[in-house]
Amino acid sequence: MLALLVASFFAASGWAAEPATNRWIDVRVAGPFVCRSEFPLHGYEKLVTQLARLQTDLARLAGVPAPKERIELLLFRDEQSYRRYLQIHEPHLPYRRALFVKDQGPGRVLVHRSPDFEVDVRHECTHALLHATLPMVPLWLDEGLAEYFELPPEKRAYDNPHLKSLRWNARFNLLPKLEKLEQEDDFTKLIEKDYRDSWAWVHFMIHGPVEARRELAGFLADVHASTPPGRLSQRLAARVPNLRSQFAQHLKTWKEPPQIRQAHKPKGIWPFGNR
Repeated sequence: MLALLVASFFAASGWAAEPATNRWIDVRVAGPFVCRSEFPLHGYEKLVTQLARLQTDLARLAGVPAPKERIELLLFRDEQSYRRYLQIHEPHLPYRRALFVKDQGPGRVLVHRSPDFEVDVRHECTHALLHATLPMVPLWLDEGLAEYFELPPEKRAYDNPHLKSLRWNARFNLLPKLEKLEQEDDFTKLIEKDYRDSWAWVHFMIHGPVEARRELAGFLADVHASTPPGRLSQRLAARVPNLRSQFAQHLKTWKEPPQIRQAHKPKGIWPFGNR
């Protein structure tokens, strides 16, 4: 699942230029998203509600401001229909199971139904929200935030499958290096470990020390203001005392608080940490 930012000669011939047919049989508005679907969205109301909240969650947890433009979310009934659409409208793009495409205009998210449908929708829509507001996002941070927000709200903090292997590695002092992630600038070279490690640093900044959370928000605020933000690794090292040891401790000890376990994850605002 990758964000593709492209200058597309087909931008003007996207969904808006198609004849008025019955292709999109269900249309919903969810926050900044206009969802156009080839299949009825009955049964996906919870996902639509999550999309409407996604921008609020990004603002609350990472300080990302709301976009001023609409984002198109195109949902396809199956992979075959999705591939046909790409062949006609985006033949220059490498194939991915789900796509975020942005040129000079509003972004578009394209997803087809699959076992990972809802995860794909939330992941790519996170990319879309970031790039609707920010002039740039470092690749590792772009993917780390998308990995974090791809799960439903009640699972983001404690139930991500990345956490198990990271916790095990941390016990042997095998910690993800943010400086290495910052050097990545080609999404085609990313491997699964890069997504996991990017998620780890985002999780630490959101749920770890308050200084890390503030530095993430400050970094993104500088990006939004087109102020050179520098490297987030250097900013975190200057702001968070004993950064490496705090990061290691966070990975080793992070777990679901007993009171939440016993309450079966009630709805509401989730805590930043377990301290």
